Amino acid sequence: MKAKLKTPFFEIGVKNYIYGDEVLQLAKAADQAAVRYDIDVIFLAPYVDIRRIAENTQRILVFAPYMDILRPGRGMADVLPEAVRAAGAQGVVVNHCERPMTLGTIRETLRRADELDMLSFACADTIAEARAIAQLGPDIINPEPSELIGTDCGSSDDFIRESIRVVKEADPRILVEQAAGIRSGEQVYHNIILGADGVGAASGIVNAKDPLAMVDEMVGSVRRACEELRKGVQQL
Repeated sequence: MKAKLKTPFFEIGVKNYIYGDEVLQLAKAADQAAVRYDIDVIFLAPYVDIRRIAENTQRILVFAPYMDILRPGRGMADVLPEAVRAAGAQGVVVNHCERPMTLGTIRETLRRADELDMLSFACADTIAEARAIAQLGPDIINPEPSELIGTDCGSSDDFIRESIRVVKEADPRILVEQAAGIRSGEQVYHNIILGADGVGAASGIVNAKDPLAMVDEMVGSVRRACEELRKGVQQL
């Protein structure tokens, strides 16, 4: 059975900035923040750390950064979906700009994820690509212009609102994350207030002066935005 993701959520990626024990330390900090603020946190783990992180955390949802679509049997050096699921991955990233896919491969990867009860987290470089991928029905879409990834500049408010609109118009069940250029808790808060179901960061955390403190700040900002939105609904 697929994991249930409560919104608003937060997502953490480490890419290849850190490895080994540093990744586990960050995952444990994310786990503690998820419990402290009662916020679901997705943690995009390197393949070699999926099992160790899954076995040493309780609240975070561990995702694989990619997987191939082959099935058990012959093959070597491919990423077998059944293997990452067995290691403890509850979801998978699809079509990140650093590992782009064709629409056909995206479709097949989403099918394989569904077969294994894994959440699918699809990335889109443009609003047009987000609209196209939304037709395939992933669980989450992350529209982020590739030129903003790893920078100090987040997506414009217009891009955020429009990307959310086109995805929800195609399928209101799809969750929409915003993640490009996120460097502070205030940006996290702002994106949630604008309507994002979740916010994510990678370099904004691992390159921060104190990555563990930044995790706490960003997850705490999701909780702050959640409370503000709840107050607004109650006032209506």
